[in-house]
Formats: sequence, C-alpha cells, structure tokens
Amino acid sequence: MTQAEFTRLVTPFKDKVFRLAKRLLVSREEAEDATQEILLKLWNNKGKIESYKNVEAFSMTMTKNFCLDRLKSKQAQNLKIVHSNYQEKGSGLQTQVEARDSVSWVTKIIEELPEQQKIILQLRDIEQYDYAEIAKMLDMNETAVRVNLSRARKTIREQLTNTHNYGIK
Repeated sequence: MTQAEFTRLVTPFKDKVFRLAKRLLVSREEAEDATQEILLKLWNNKGKIESYKNVEAFSMTMTKNFCLDRLKSKQAQNLKIVHSNYQEKGSGLQTQVEARDSVSWVTKIIEELPEQQKIILQLRDIEQYDYAEIAKMLDMNETAVRVNLSRARKTIREQLTNTHNYGIK
C-alpha cells in the first residue's frame, strides 16, 4: 500500500478518530497525540490493513482502547471529559449566555456518566454511527448499546430538567 492509498483510506475518518479521542481525553493536545498514535499504528500495519472488513470501525476501536489505556495510566491522572464541539452563531447576548450555560450543564452531566455510556453517547449522537457498528466496536450486543444510550440520555434529560426547574413551583 502506497502512502497516497493510505492517505485516501484514512482521510474520511481521521476527524472522527480525533473527536472520539477528544471526548475521552482532557485536551486538544492529548487528542491530537492519540490520533497521531492511531494513524501511526495503522501505517505500521498497512500490510494487514486490507484484510480488515471495516478499517474505520477498527480504527475507532483502537482509539477507544488507546484512550482508555491513557486514562488508566499515571500520566493521565488529571484528565477529564470535555466537550468543545459547540460553536456560537452570533445570536443575541442573552441567547448566547443561555446556550453556553446549557452546554456547560450538559458537559458536567456527561462527565459524571459511566465510561461506557460516555463512549456510546459520543459514537451515536456525535459521530452518528449506527447501533450495529457501535456494538461491533465495543464488543457488545445491540440491545446493550441501546439500553446504555437510553440510560445516558435519560440521565442527561432528568438532570437538566431538575437543574432548570429548580425553584419553580
């Protein structure tokens, strides 16, 4: 496999690898390092890469495992989940403040979710993978993926409702 062929193969999903790494690790730099490591591992195994049915799914699984290993390592004791995919569109100040507040609350709630629910939420709601792909990546059955996603969404919904309805009678 030539460098051009490899680049053509990984370019469509390298941003997804980065976003998953960013979801699981603390900073942009950590996510960039993780992405670079995954692409390097793929390049070093380019001879085997054509034997994989779905290189993208394989890469996402590698990313998940690499990031979870980093989180477990002593170097990463201070890492936490952050979400910065939100971008403002120049609306009114009040709307911007409210939106920023909501994103902040959702981020806090997501940080408190169990690790598996965070990963499933990222893969399904942000990366738009279907249930079968997520099940394969995480070595789970589709029903378990759906249940975990449902629980994560329910937790977010309940905590947001409780937060925003606090003090309202």
